[in-house]
Amino acid sequence: MDLIEILKHRYTAKAYDTGRRLPDDVVAQLMAALRFSPSSVNAQPWHFFVADDAAGKARVATGAAGPFAYNAPKILNASHVVLLCARTTLPPAHLQAVLDQEQADGRFAGEEAREGQRKTRGGYVTLHEEAGDLAMWTQKQAYIALGFLLLAAGALGVDATPMEGFDAGALDAAFGLTEKGLAPAVIVSLGYHAESDFNAKLPKSRLADDVLFSRA
Repeated sequence: MDLIEILKHRYTAKAYDTGRRLPDDVVAQLMAALRFSPSSVNAQPWHFFVADDAAGKARVATGAAGPFAYNAPKILNASHVVLLCARTTLPPAHLQAVLDQEQADGRFAGEEAREGQRKTRGGYVTLHEEAGDLAMWTQKQAYIALGFLLLAAGALGVDATPMEGFDAGALDAAFGLTEKGLAPAVIVSLGYHAESDFNAKLPKSRLADDVLFSRA
């Protein structure tokens, strides 16, 4: 299947087959899509909570209560669920961990290159801290990871459901997000759709090319 066919085929699942579980090798590839997602200055300002059993999914589903209760079955019935979180701050310890990992992975020809990367990344972090929009910046990076996850799922024949409809306070309480310096960005259910999923039978609808694209 070529890329255009993958893009046309993937859709947002509305109901999951509780009897089908993602194979371990497929899960590993989906997690790799998250891990290797790009981020501005490679800051990797995120953390991913993965639920692969009933208890974990129930914990994520605490955020699908009240006006968001319609999302609970999509979480509880899926094979796997990922809660994508963005870091609310980028403290020196995190930046040092990223720099040390880059060093271990052979990213620097020498100390000058390492120091240049440290200054560049630190400069961007300071820029957003001073502008007061660092949390918004990191949320944008989390959505890059979301895009990679959804495309990877489509390429692997996995159904997915991204959800912004959740109670952030409930998820904070369930996972201790604030104390970890995290904020929930989006929940993604993963698995195989049920026969009852009406959205699987509907044609994809997008605005036409001439509406969306203009020559610069």
